[in-house]
Amino acid sequence: MATSASEVTGLLQRWSGGDQSARDRLMPLVYDRLRELAHQRLRGSLGDDSLNTTGLVHEAYLRLVDAPQVDVPDRARFLALASEVMRNLLVDRARERIAAKRGGGIAPLELDETLWISDENMERVTELDDALMRLSAFSPRQGELLQHRYFAGLSLEESATALGVSLATVKRELRSARAWLAIELTGEPRP
Repeated sequence: MATSASEVTGLLQRWSGGDQSARDRLMPLVYDRLRELAHQRLRGSLGDDSLNTTGLVHEAYLRLVDAPQVDVPDRARFLALASEVMRNLLVDRARERIAAKRGGGIAPLELDETLWISDENMERVTELDDALMRLSAFSPRQGELLQHRYFAGLSLEESATALGVSLATVKRELRSARAWLAIELTGEPRP
């Protein structure tokens, strides 16, 4: 379905203003992009088939529509919000699975933009979330940037638009945030 960016932006602005019918017309227009983002997050997931791409998108949708107030002026900020919702869903799920299944032998979590949750890295996902919360406390923009990249798979350009900064700023802050995160999680700088 080919749609213009201005059509999506208009629907987002009307939804932000309280128009529920705009929300209902918007979702089919952005659904494929949300599925793509969710698929990237779940690609390669081992040992748990109970949450698939469609399930993650639908869970994120339910949380979005249940929000009392939504303020998303454009597509990039909507994708950023959806990334935050997906991140929260995945982290909550990992925490639930950890609580249900304690154990050792957890493999290290590789820092790349293809994060997925398996039994082997559930605990590392929660460690990553905790580290992102600490980073966000002193550098909110870097915390958001890592969230966009690792949990939502937003491109550098989409991240720049969502944050309202230049592409060069995103690249610079992403390097800095990745280095901080690597030290925080492993005690060693990222190569």
